[in-house]
Amino acid sequence: MLSLDLTRLPTLTTPRLVLREVHMDDAPAFFAMRSDPEVMRYVHRPMAKTMDDAIAFITRVQEGQRANTCAQWAMTLKERDSGAEAGEMIGVIGTWRIDLEHHRGELGYTLARDHWGQGLMSEAIATVMEQAFNVFKLHSVEAWTEPRNVASVRALEKNGFVREAYYKENIFWDGEFCDTVVYGRLAAK
Repeated sequence: MLSLDLTRLPTLTTPRLVLREVHMDDAPAFFAMRSDPEVMRYVHRPMAKTMDDAIAFITRVQEGQRANTCAQWAMTLKERDSGAEAGEMIGVIGTWRIDLEHHRGELGYTLARDHWGQGLMSEAIATVMEQAFNVFKLHSVEAWTEPRNVASVRALEKNGFVREAYYKENIFWDGEFCDTVVYGRLAAK
């Protein structure tokens, strides 16, 4: 069985990003992102309606990290760009549902719309996967996405994820049945 201590995550960097721990002062940025209908179009979870929803998410992240089942980073830009200050959260990324017995986790991420189409999420995925496999010693990571979310599919495939399953109309959300595609990636041998 794996032994992890996720109570203090390391700060990770990419060429354009700093990935740092999520803090309560990220609640306004998280609320803005998760209350945007375009950001939430393919996320089959309720949109944030109040600041309390954002605070509840951050609380869940912190509780998950204390339980060693979640490692979640705030995505921030290294430099001021596209209306965001350096250090301001523009997205979240990390592993959820970490299963210590089976050395598995689930990748999840969300990015503010102002930062779409720049390759930032792909950059963040690469760095988080390096952490998941080389530091956390996970054997496999899966990611569930809506097949209509072409940008998400592209970012996963660019980072070595392969399609493992396709579930037809397995989720009823917002008045329609939606498909889900599951991608997976194994640690390099």
